[in-house]
Amino acid sequence: MDIRQLNAFIAVFEERNITSAAQRLFTSQPTLSVTIRQLEEALGTTLFERMPRGVEVTDDARTLYPQARRLLAEAQALSNQFRQRNDRLLLGIGVEGDIAASHLEAFLEMAYRVVPNLQLTLQDGCGGDARLSVEEDCCEDELFLPLWEETFVLALPADHALAGRAELSEADLLDVQWITCPSHPSHQRLMEFYTRSAIPVAAVAGSLTLALRLVAAGAGLAMLPASMLGLHQGVVTLPAPIPNLIRRVGLCYAAQALDTPALTLLHGHLQGITSQQHLAP
Repeated sequence: MDIRQLNAFIAVFEERNITSAAQRLFTSQPTLSVTIRQLEEALGTTLFERMPRGVEVTDDARTLYPQARRLLAEAQALSNQFRQRNDRLLLGIGVEGDIAASHLEAFLEMAYRVVPNLQLTLQDGCGGDARLSVEEDCCEDELFLPLWEETFVLALPADHALAGRAELSEADLLDVQWITCPSHPSHQRLMEFYTRSAIPVAAVAGSLTLALRLVAAGAGLAMLPASMLGLHQGVVTLPAPIPNLIRRVGLCYAAQALDTPALTLLHGHLQGITSQQHLAP
């Protein structure tokens, strides 16, 4: 007994006519009759009584009918499960280490909303079909699609003497301990500001994320993107006394990566929106 035979049985049972059932299944009447006979032989019973006009169903056919419908439904569900998996749109995204969780989560929510049947591979660092990164970290042969623009703020330990101030001037920061991040593009823009302090640098961090950990530990102050702070325990923020210190976060990708269907859909959506209004986490 196989799926083909069960389909034939259900068609004849519901049509009560071999000719009508054959038309429904797009097969010939003799072929359908042979299929039904094979099923009856496999089950060792008679399912239909041939009449001058159509067929009559037997008690065994009535018993088989609901079971046959269930078996076919299960077979179809199994087939759909694997077919849908094969129809998934694949996309690999790399995430640089200093991307805030709020930005990453907003990006992922949008990607699953825009790309139907998406199967996403997420990995740390440089990899995938595209990367969620800051503009300065894009390679020379990559394109950049900006998603967010955010300002830097001053991050202080919650128990720091300046933490209770509403705002700070540059003069307030002449005698503070700085935590620097030389590997980050913002470092060069902050060098002049750091050198104004009479106190040596308190710590050097390999990333902005690590700089935040040092601030939380009470090591000193750091200039960090606002999105990275959130409600981080042990850290407070104040507006930066340095104007126009911003960074842009977006998608880095090679032009040929747009041959990937999932990235094409995602890229088209992102190009059609204003990032500040629609992707704000």
